[in-house]
Amino acid sequence: MAAEGYVSKTDLVAALIRELVITGELTAGEQLRQRDLAQRFGVSQTPVREAMRRLESEGLLVCDTHRGFTVAAPERGRVEENFQIRAALESLGASLAACKIDAAGLARLRGLNDQMRALPDDDPSYAELNREFHFTVYEYARSPLLLSLMRLLWASLHGGPRVTRTHAESARQHDEILKALTDGDAAGASARTYQHIMGADPVKETETDP
Repeated sequence: MAAEGYVSKTDLVAALIRELVITGELTAGEQLRQRDLAQRFGVSQTPVREAMRRLESEGLLVCDTHRGFTVAAPERGRVEENFQIRAALESLGASLAACKIDAAGLARLRGLNDQMRALPDDDPSYAELNREFHFTVYEYARSPLLLSLMRLLWASLHGGPRVTRTHAESARQHDEILKALTDGDAAGASARTYQHIMGADPVKETETDP
């Protein structure tokens, strides 16, 4: 039983650190201190250390002899590859969601997209709204494995995907995805989602919006 509790704490800490990377609270190159994280999460340093080692194996953290663990900086080639993986997984999620999403889910997505559409391109609150929009689709796919994979993938993109498309254009493309979801068109939702992601420019990382 003690071993199960230990593993559970390691899993929990790893998930919490991933979330901090996903939201951008932990930025590329930032040094992580085991003692600080242990106090923050209310655990001993042992599960924190094990969680860091796990995240290092996933490529989210790097360990240096002098600095210890830091958040890994995204590599250009890896970012482009992750966009391709994201397009494949998210288009699958959209096709699954088209068969399962209900009126409440559609209303939630429309509300989020309307909020995003109204924001200027330099508004920092857009990123979180956009993340909620995409993860709402994942949730309605009703696949815990897909949801877990997407969280890991967004974590590898350090704060979420960053592209140069305007908010208005992104919201218009979200409208097309929403129409397919509303119609229960699995193939259309998949195709529109794939085009939405692969039509972005992931190389320039000065603006935020998938």
